[in-house]
Amino acid sequence: MIFNWFKIFIYHLKQNKLFSFLNVMGLSIGIAGVIFAILYWNNENSYDQWNPEKENVYEVLNKFGNADLWNSSPVPFGLTCKATIPEIESITFCTGWYNEDVIKYQNQKWIGKKIILADYDFFDSFPFPILKGAKKDILKEKNSVAISDETAKLIFKNEDPIGKIITKDNKPYVVKSVYKIMRPSSVEPNYVFGGLIREDDIKNWGNFSYTLIIKTKKGANIETVLKKMQHVNFVNRIVKEAKKEGVTPEQFIKENGNIIVVLDQLATARLHGTKSPNGDNFPEGRGNLQLLYIMVGLSILILTLSLVNYINLATASAIKRAKEVGVRKIVGASKKQIIAQFIFETAIIVVLAIICALAIVELSLPYYNNFLNKSLTMNGSEFYLQLIFIFGLVIILAGIFPAIYISNFETLKVLKGNFSRSKSGIWVRNSMLIFQFGIAAFFIIGALIVNSQVSYMMNKELGFSGSQVIRVPFRYTDQAKKGQKYTTTKQEILKFSGVENVSTFTGSFGYGSSSSSGFSYNGIFVQPRNIEMDYGFLDMMKIKIVEGRDLSPKFASDTISNWLINETLAKDLGLKNPINTILTSGWGSDKGVMKFKVVGVVKDFHITGLQSKVPPMIFVTMKTLKWNNFENVYIKVSPNNLTETLAKLKSYWEKNVNPDYPFDYEFINKGFAKTYEEQIKQKDLFFILNLVVIIIAVFGLFALASFSMERRLKEIAIRKTLGAETDVLLKELSKQYVGFCLIGFIIGIIPAYILLEKWLDNFAFRIGISFIPFSIALISLLFLTLLIVLTKAYQVTKIDVLKYLKYE
Repeated sequence: MIFNWFKIFIYHLKQNKLFSFLNVMGLSIGIAGVIFAILYWNNENSYDQWNPEKENVYEVLNKFGNADLWNSSPVPFGLTCKATIPEIESITFCTGWYNEDVIKYQNQKWIGKKIILADYDFFDSFPFPILKGAKKDILKEKNSVAISDETAKLIFKNEDPIGKIITKDNKPYVVKSVYKIMRPSSVEPNYVFGGLIREDDIKNWGNFSYTLIIKTKKGANIETVLKKMQHVNFVNRIVKEAKKEGVTPEQFIKENGNIIVVLDQLATARLHGTKSPNGDNFPEGRGNLQLLYIMVGLSILILTLSLVNYINLATASAIKRAKEVGVRKIVGASKKQIIAQFIFETAIIVVLAIICALAIVELSLPYYNNFLNKSLTMNGSEFYLQLIFIFGLVIILAGIFPAIYISNFETLKVLKGNFSRSKSGIWVRNSMLIFQFGIAAFFIIGALIVNSQVSYMMNKELGFSGSQVIRVPFRYTDQAKKGQKYTTTKQEILKFSGVENVSTFTGSFGYGSSSSSGFSYNGIFVQPRNIEMDYGFLDMMKIKIVEGRDLSPKFASDTISNWLINETLAKDLGLKNPINTILTSGWGSDKGVMKFKVVGVVKDFHITGLQSKVPPMIFVTMKTLKWNNFENVYIKVSPNNLTETLAKLKSYWEKNVNPDYPFDYEFINKGFAKTYEEQIKQKDLFFILNLVVIIIAVFGLFALASFSMERRLKEIAIRKTLGAETDVLLKELSKQYVGFCLIGFIIGIIPAYILLEKWLDNFAFRIGISFIPFSIALISLLFLTLLIVLTKAYQVTKIDVLKYLKYE
């Protein structure tokens, strides 16, 4: 029986090559989209699954009043929590980001990447398998280092690395252990160096410079742990500071804000963790939950469109098989057997579609990986189970309705030969066609609005000019002499003919500043970003002063106690006349509070991406604090002879500044553009999926219009005999499809507006939704509809009248 079904399937496949091809391709595109989404979903949800402690490990974040969350804590806070909270099993302090440094062994050197500095029990929270060396207290000595097995092979080849000495920052470190990196993980370091904590920070409750990770005991109530940690903060910071100022703790909190502790669980931090403004909480970054949801949602929508397309084509083409069904019923075939036969045929088509989908995915995977910056592959038992599930689901959704529809054909009616004129099932096909138009409208509108938002971000005035300004990392190990070395370097490179200006500041355009200190003024608490800068920095970047003056070496007080603030901070503090206002802060002082005078107001500029509001900022000169925390030098270069200028800078830099590092630079504008890379990806994604949706919709519309018009061939022949003109026939044949298009468009614009408005709410600076994208979408849909339908209709009006009327 199955062999007979297969022969019938092959026969109809040959008889309807075009529509069979459209069926297979439509389904394969939809299934390919779902496979892409599954690969991305599996990867993002597999982070840290290898870690048996993932449910018990938490990163500690601190919220200062109404300001942002920061993934940094003071050392005594962590030590006190460990000592007084029994639910905490272990802690570790580490850098919440990767460092890069020169690693030397014997007479060789490497640029060590993915370096983490840590103290205490790092490998308790991230228990990578230890392949060689110590398994406990690995970082007990400050000159200890653990390295990955890949790094061990790179540096030591076939030697046993345990006990060997490597150097970083010209300091010796003893290799204590070799571990295996488990991927994917939120932390995948090649090196873990001990000796992170400075001695003078062990008792400093005010220095929020270290990422704190805690590991709780199994079964510990995390809400209880959080309350106890909050109590540690209250007793050791709020109460003591309030006592110093002679106020009650409640008054102190009212005036200065409270410090609220937030815990991010490792198991969920990748996708659902709380983002801090100074970067990703874990070195491997955060997952893009929004993009993940968009990918999954749109892929399901496309698969639904493909299924609707298939059902439409299947029910429309079923008319051609009406007599076959009637004959089979006459000779004894039951309704269940007919349903089983058509589901069997659907299963074959789905198998072909999945094979094509896998081929599409395999060919497109390199581009997809580049798009997501990942290395996804189609393997693993989980993926194959999901593929089997897709196979079963598509057969059920695509096969059941057409099979039941066909099995319900009335035997006598179809054998009389007049079933082709029946309107049975037309309302279902028309409803599905309207649904297709709705999905197409959603995608076209979405693509236009996302593109408009990205264009707005790319062209928005940023408040600074990064034109012809490059950022060059200033890697100088001697912190005490770093400022002096910068001054010498600046003087030397300013002599180069292609260098127009040189300056620096403690931050990075697009990513802000990692330094922040809170203070109060007239009972208003603020937590601004701290910007230390060289003289002339604002002028070089064309950042305007709207009130007062810039800081200048002409004024001695500018190196001691004068500040600039930005417009946002002036507004937050309610300063109508900010010039000469005295503000009190403990920033930069080990002896309590200092008084600073505002001498100028800086026009707001975007130091972070456009997703965030412009933060409040304060500006001082590097000579005021002498911390030398800057990481980059900013050089304005002439566009003339740029290649020659960069070559001279490279030669000087590698000889005099960073002999161990290759010269590296980045144009400021290009660096800032990275802040909206994700939005550009979403724009590109919408564009690609928009094409896919339109192609599938065109397939469905073409096929359905073809079947519909073929059913009306005798009607058209009679109309032509009675004198109907071609343009009248074209209008008659196409008007219902225009109606379907309009209804589908109205249905599609509602979810499009709601979802895209929600997407735009993620941006502090965004466009408004106008009627233009909706108008363009409607015109585009009408154009495509009329193009396809009129082309087919014109072809139908040229039929041979006698051929269809000679038997009437």
